[in-house]
Formats: sequence, C-alpha cells, structure tokens
Amino acid sequence: MRGFLPEINPLSEYSIASTSLARLQEIAGNLPKLLLTGKVPSTLESLQCDDLSVDDLVVNNLNQDLRLAMVQLSFVAHAYIWGGIKPQGHLPEVVAKPWVQVAKLFDRPPVLSYASYCLDNWFLMDSEEPISLENVGLITNFLGGVDEDWFVTIHVCIENAAADAIEAAEIISQCTPESSEQEIVSLMHRIEDSLIDVNQIFSRMTERCDPYIYYHRVRPFIFGSKDNPDLKGGLIYENQFNNKPQFFRGETGAQSSIVPSLDGALGIQHSTDSLRHYLNEMRKYMPAEHRKFIEKVETTSKVKELVDQSRNLKDSYNACLEQIRAFRALHLKYAGAYIHKQSQQKNPFGSGGSTIRGTGGTPFMSYLKKHKDETEKQDRKSGSAGMPR
Repeated sequence: MRGFLPEINPLSEYSIASTSLARLQEIAGNLPKLLLTGKVPSTLESLQCDDLSVDDLVVNNLNQDLRLAMVQLSFVAHAYIWGGIKPQGHLPEVVAKPWVQVAKLFDRPPVLSYASYCLDNWFLMDSEEPISLENVGLITNFLGGVDEDWFVTIHVCIENAAADAIEAAEIISQCTPESSEQEIVSLMHRIEDSLIDVNQIFSRMTERCDPYIYYHRVRPFIFGSKDNPDLKGGLIYENQFNNKPQFFRGETGAQSSIVPSLDGALGIQHSTDSLRHYLNEMRKYMPAEHRKFIEKVETTSKVKELVDQSRNLKDSYNACLEQIRAFRALHLKYAGAYIHKQSQQKNPFGSGGSTIRGTGGTPFMSYLKKHKDETEKQDRKSGSAGMPR
C-alpha cells in the first residue's frame, strides 16, 4: 500500500540501451556541476534537435522508463530556464520536443510538477528496508545537497505515511446510512492515525532544510511561467505549440493529491473564489489516475451527512479535521519562515521569482491561511464522547 506513490519503485536507469537516453541520463546526473559552472545552456545548445529523443520508449510503451524520462527532462529544462541570473524565455527544441511528447502521454503539462519532483524521483538506499527518511534518496537533483534532498524526501515520506488515510478515505466515501457506525469510526481513526504520522514527518522539515538555503538554492528552480513577473511573456517551447508562449504553474505541494482526496472524502468545502479555482486548476498537473480518484471520492462521499445525522460520529470526524488543520497550520508556519521572511534578502544565485507569491504563482500566505480557516469551519458540534476505537 503506497497511497499516491507508485506501487513499483521508480527506475533510476533506463531498461533499454539508447544513445539519446544515455545522453539524457548523463546530463541529468551532472546538473549540479553544470549549474555550478554555468554550462547548462552551452551543453543543450550544442546538441542536435533529436539528441535527447525518447522515441524508443514511446514505441515500446515503457511506462516506468517514460516516467524517468519525464523526471529528467523536467529537471534539465528547468535547469536551463532558471539556472542563470535571469530566466530564459525560450527552451531549445532538443529538450522541448521530447518533453512535450512525454507530457502528452501522461496528460500533464510540460512543466516540472509535483509528480516528477517527488512521486517519481526517489529510490531506496537499502531495497530490503521500508520507505523512511533514513532510507530514501533522490534520483535527480538541481544543485544537490542536504537541504534540497531533505525537502523532497520529506514529501516522499509524507506520501507514504498518508497511504492508509487514502485507502480509508476511499472506503469511507462509499459508506451509506446502512453502513455500520463502528466501521465508519474505525475508518476515521485510520485517517487520524495516518495523518498524525504525516504531521510528525512534516514537523521534521527544519532538521536538515535551512530556510535560507531553501529560498535561495532550492526554490528558484521550481517556478513556472504563469503569473510569474519574471516570465511575463511566458515560455516558448521551440517548434512546439506553434512557437506560441505557454503559461504553466510551477511545482507546488498543492499538486499533491492527499489533501484534496481527504477534503473530498470528508466533505470539507472551500468557498467559490479564486482559491477554489486555483485548487481545481492544480489537478491538471496531477497524474490522471489521481485526478480520477479525487473526483470519485468527491462525488460519492456522504460522510458529512452521516456525521450530522449521528451523535456517535462527530468526535471522530472532528479528530480527522484537527489533523488536517494541523497540517495546514504547519504549512502556513513554514511558508512564513522559509519564504516570507527570506524574501527580503537578495538572492545571489538564480532567480527567486516573485517574493510575494508561491512557486505556483499564487499569493501563498493568504491562500494557506484560508485553507486552514476553512478546515476549522467544518467542525461538527460534538454530541457524545464518541465510540471507542
């Protein structure tokens, strides 16, 4: 049971031999050194337009290999776009063509999204040991280092810890008035316990990811072109999209499917405004199967009705809400420490993007506070001490 992580561990190397894939693997593996020496642009611009071709993977329908290609192309492209003092508004065809090709296969935009940054970008240091912060490494980095690795591996482990909550959410979304209240309470306890683990992992972010390093060395590479003042004209993918500028959101935790799934299963409502629109927009950056899962639990769940009709379910329901609220409160706290406070300092390497907006192009502080406040408002008045576990 992996939740939204892939059931089969991501590949670190391609399963077939190919000159173009070997070249892509080499460039992606050398990104920290290429970025340090400023050689990403010259490296890519010296290649022919088909030197990073993924046609062999497409022809053979090698899904896991294609996921690795999506990860590596995304990192290489973003290193090119964001690796200098000023961002590049034009991406060479050698990267743009295969990136767009693979992105279409996954029904996602050609931009570094959470799926490639986190979900498909890890390996186990010891294959016999489980996923944990002590056993997960990253396949691809930008500059590399403890802070960058820790930031992403925290999210990998959060996804793993949330797996039981996601499984319970799927089951609870199918419950009806005929379902056993004891079963519903048990499912809510599973969600609560799973999220306690999630929050415990999330609380460890500050152990090895320094706010200054995150803001000035990690964050600059994950921006997108939409609502980004540093790329007002968008991004041109050479000989793709009829050479018209494209505008896509950057990588953000809002592209994780955990909280939207729990919101849907538990009936947590967000007001119809720009925040709601943004959250819905984030779904097109998620893997297609994750989008379908969220839509399924949203459209079928009757949990809130069941809770309102029963004195025995309210405490367990509120306990789930409290863990979601705690997660959002911690996220808000980190946004203040890792972004808002750091935004006043000049960034000596790369582009920090907008100092008042998140990597997804949103006014992040107000949005995160709104997430937390709207979760608190869903609390149901307790009618009893609840049912025992």
